[in-house]
Amino acid sequence: MKFSMIFEAQLVDPTPERERQVIHDCVEQAVHAERMGFDRVWAVEHHSLTQYAHMSASEVFLSWVAARTERIRIGHGVVTMPFGYQHPVRVAERAAMLDVLSGGRVDIGAGRGATRQEMRMYGVRQEDTYPQMEEALRIFSHAWREERFEWHGSIDIGPGAVLPRPVQDPHPPLFMACSKHDTLKLAAELGIGALVLGFAGADDVRAMRKVYDDAIAVRDGSRLVSTEVNDHFSALCPTIVLDDAERALRLGTRGQRFFAESIAHWYGSAPAPTGYAEDEDHTAALAQRREELVARLHEANVPARPVDTGPYNTDHAYGDADTAIAYVERLREIGVDEVMCLIQMGTVPQDVCMETIRQWGERVIPHFRARSGETS
Repeated sequence: MKFSMIFEAQLVDPTPERERQVIHDCVEQAVHAERMGFDRVWAVEHHSLTQYAHMSASEVFLSWVAARTERIRIGHGVVTMPFGYQHPVRVAERAAMLDVLSGGRVDIGAGRGATRQEMRMYGVRQEDTYPQMEEALRIFSHAWREERFEWHGSIDIGPGAVLPRPVQDPHPPLFMACSKHDTLKLAAELGIGALVLGFAGADDVRAMRKVYDDAIAVRDGSRLVSTEVNDHFSALCPTIVLDDAERALRLGTRGQRFFAESIAHWYGSAPAPTGYAEDEDHTAALAQRREELVARLHEANVPARPVDTGPYNTDHAYGDADTAIAYVERLREIGVDEVMCLIQMGTVPQDVCMETIRQWGERVIPHFRARSGETS
């Protein structure tokens, strides 16, 4: 099992000064993660989602991290693939350049960037997001392997060379963000790794793992985007770990409350997120919001599945190191290939993020390395 971290660059009450600081804080956390034995860092790509994600140019952020590290893998989790955001050849060139400079450490995740705010900023149409994301993945798998490349689909490209060529042969591993069962099935059919949300807890991760595995079992290969198949299942693990388990729970649930409010704001129509005080009962507040959401869904005759209420469940790796180990044991039993730690939530102080990374590196990760016989 692998261990990674994901960065949104979230912050409460943003100012230019706070924004600059949180981005530098994320770099510091990523460098610390390598020292503490993490396998990979992921960076999102979002646009104009104030407070929720200030990570708009993840290729620059990841290049900065790569230059300050030697071993840890560098993951786009994800690149917004619809052509209005960026031309697929440009993505292929940037990713290959980073693969060369990092010594072959790059992973590429695909996403739609389908919030109304982001699509408005770039003139992207929602109906184009799925087909253009899939087409971009197919373009990459060919462009990185062929010395003379051309493509004639919904977009015409070339002929010409896509340079430089990546270090990884035939190309960096491909992934896709999967927030619902349909996208899990699509990732399996395309033969690419799944990056799944884990806010709904271990039981929902178990259900998502089954959907992914079932789709892999019945695929006929006709939709594979590459000859290189990547059946890797990575699940989000919200976590804050401190010696003071009660404070870790308060800070973790406070951060998750901010995250949940941010999702509700940018992916729905809820008010902008707020920070709240550390000593509030954030678990109770999230539980109340969950019940309100379930009630609204029932009134509309919409069945409430865990994926619908996921951000409001607080049964995660919040507490001391033993709490985190127990939660990861559940993920290991489910068959998760990679535990993707979400630590940098908008209200979590930098010193708490750094201490959480240290606790994982010194106590949580070694527990599972010892189980598998790994030494690093």
